[in-house]
Amino acid sequence: MNTPDIRVEKGHAEPEEVAALTAVLLARAAARPTAPAHGGGRPKAGWRRLEREPGFRAPHSWH
Repeated sequence: MNTPDIRVEKGHAEPEEVAALTAVLLARAAARPTAPAHGGGRPKAGWRRLEREPGFRAPHSWH
């Protein structure tokens, strides 16, 4: 038995509506960039090395 790849969970969709939805989903999937958006290279670390930080921070400053 051949089962469909897309199933309507609630309500009733005509075959044309399912085809339109499939076309939109496939177009969105094809439009996704394959390369990272930051331009390549290594990503920046979310932490800093303490020896590269200045020794003093004002009490009212934030980082």
